[in-house]
Amino acid sequence: MANFGRILGIDVGGKRVGIARTDLLRTVANTVATFSPEDSFIEVERQIKEEGPVIAIVVGWPLTPDGEPTNATQMAQEYYNHLKKRYRDIEIHKMDERYSTKQAMDAMKEAGVSRKRREKKGRLDQAAAALILQQFLEAYPEL
Repeated sequence: MANFGRILGIDVGGKRVGIARTDLLRTVANTVATFSPEDSFIEVERQIKEEGPVIAIVVGWPLTPDGEPTNATQMAQEYYNHLKKRYRDIEIHKMDERYSTKQAMDAMKEAGVSRKRREKKGRLDQAAAALILQQFLEAYPEL
């Protein structure tokens, strides 16, 4: 396995951005929190400087069930472009996030999270970010 280092997972939304991260061995994804789009860039910077090393960032890529871009794809593209420009030494990846929100909701239900807690703003966004990141880890175990 490569050197120690975390991978960050990001679920970009218009009002909220969910952030997750792996452990240093990159075996599991855990939620961090949910932020406004502006504050999320501050948190990504904090994760890199204080919680790193960060070797990669994965941005959830919104697509329709048929694999076509959605209204949210442009927003994710702009977020991705910002990260690519800002962090030239960190790999930035896109990960298909179709169904991640529904899967995150289902996982929270299965885990016994109450409806009130599931509906709390941001909880679903963090869970979706962790799910996107976990799927990325499983798809690219060599990282």
